[in-house]
Amino acid sequence: MSKPTLDPTLDAAVDPKTGPAVPANFLRQIVQADLDAGKHTKIVTRFPPEPNGYLHIGHAKSICVNFGLAEEFGGVCNLRFDDTNPAKEDQEYIDAIESDVRWLGFQWAGEVRYASQYFDQLHEWAVELIKAGKAYVCDLSPDQAREYRGNLTEPGKNSPFRERSIEENLDLFARMKAGEFEDGARVLRAKIDMASPNMNLRDPILYRIRHAHHHQTGDKWCIYPNYDFTHGQSDAIEGITHSICTLEFEGHRPLYEWFLDNLPVPNNPRQYEFSRLNLSYTVTSKRKLKQLVDEKHVNGWDDPRMSTLSGFRRRGYTAASIRNFCEMIGTNRSDGIVDVAMLEFSIRDDLDHSAPRAMCVLRPLKVVISNYPEGQVESLELPRHPKNDMGVRTLPFSREIYIDRDDFMEAPPKGYKRLEPAGEVRLRGSYVIRADEAIKDADGNIVELRCSYDPETLGKNPEGRKVKGVIHWVPAAESVECEVRLYDRLFRSPSPEKAEEGASFLENINPDSLQVLTGCRAEPSLGQAQPEDRFQFEREGYFCADLKDTKPGKPVFNRTVTLRDSWG
Repeated sequence: MSKPTLDPTLDAAVDPKTGPAVPANFLRQIVQADLDAGKHTKIVTRFPPEPNGYLHIGHAKSICVNFGLAEEFGGVCNLRFDDTNPAKEDQEYIDAIESDVRWLGFQWAGEVRYASQYFDQLHEWAVELIKAGKAYVCDLSPDQAREYRGNLTEPGKNSPFRERSIEENLDLFARMKAGEFEDGARVLRAKIDMASPNMNLRDPILYRIRHAHHHQTGDKWCIYPNYDFTHGQSDAIEGITHSICTLEFEGHRPLYEWFLDNLPVPNNPRQYEFSRLNLSYTVTSKRKLKQLVDEKHVNGWDDPRMSTLSGFRRRGYTAASIRNFCEMIGTNRSDGIVDVAMLEFSIRDDLDHSAPRAMCVLRPLKVVISNYPEGQVESLELPRHPKNDMGVRTLPFSREIYIDRDDFMEAPPKGYKRLEPAGEVRLRGSYVIRADEAIKDADGNIVELRCSYDPETLGKNPEGRKVKGVIHWVPAAESVECEVRLYDRLFRSPSPEKAEEGASFLENINPDSLQVLTGCRAEPSLGQAQPEDRFQFEREGYFCADLKDTKPGKPVFNRTVTLRDSWG
């Protein structure tokens, strides 16, 4: 079990058993103050993903912040795709993002919005900046532009095309829009300040040429606005009151405000930044997640080892556990790394209360109970949950059963509390059995146990009788064959994205992140498991019937999380 760890984003001890105290959300205070002051009468937020990949656990925090504030204060939250780069965007990502937001339990206001819906207006505003002498067409190559831009210690230099006339800029921009030039030949830039200490204000790009088909606008455009030029004006068009983003955009806020101040926008939203979610043993870079998929280190975006919401869902995480986790870690402006044990605590806590118990033998060893009457079958009732009233399930008990191979050892170590030669254990919800003989094959491998049972021990221990332990079992004849996938953390390093110089984050991949067990045997009730049904397999962990691969009578179970933190 993990020891309590200090989480720098909380400044408090985090106990894996009890979790942390719920920290404050500074954005709640801002919103409340704005409402109290009459600055706004209705809160409007937005979640603005780029449709160039699946959502990951970091996005879950942003979703919970934006939709959560809107819900708490009686406002609304828009879902808007900032789709300004068609070469990297796809309808598959749009569909997955919508599905993930709904799965988390949120509903956006009205129809799904797209920044591309505002392309006509954005183009008109770009023309207005040119007419005002605040934007110009630049012919510098990307390499030249980087050279002219300067760096953090040296100011940039004005582009030689910066003083083009308004008429020439209007003509060139119109020809860019008409498709006369190749990709990358020219860009439209804002004329701000090449000597600004804020690199984002050094004549940023507003439009670039991209002869690419757009998933929403088709082939209407061959010039596309840059993200920074699109974002704030889209917020203004939608009447966003609180434009909430992560801290890496703090330096972009002056540019965000420059556009709003220099254009006739209908509203002036205010940008606020909070710390992004950095989770140990986890990669959340979309570029790296896509690399994992493209190079087939994982089996798609929804692989249960991925940090995507689709991956967490398929692994068996609940929406409630992820929302609770996002509340636990708080919303503040202090960057730090959150221990993944907190996320695992959240799902264990949720499933401990909601997941019915069941028995599944992962590595079956056949047991023949020699003194049990042949042909006799008893129906034993076991509770579906030890604390909550979920009813009972029925298990047939007869002469032949399966136990886990690890629950018998001929020469056990000190402290071993399972079955050994001439030793006794209790079968969960059943009888006490004693190991009498181990049957071996020609290679000396144990293939069967011969045991005897005490018929006076059903559900009780006779006075003076001491039994070392309790093990799980399933009936041999009636059990259901299943596949079990033991998922573990995809990376061995707590900080996989911080690879040593010259090394790749891929070198941190855990080669044992997936172990597939076939021929497992589950109690009969699990034969009816439906995709996404969750269970606690007694003594093994929490498992979920796979969303894609579970078929009627042929379940496939993914391990969601172990019963306790084995990484501490």
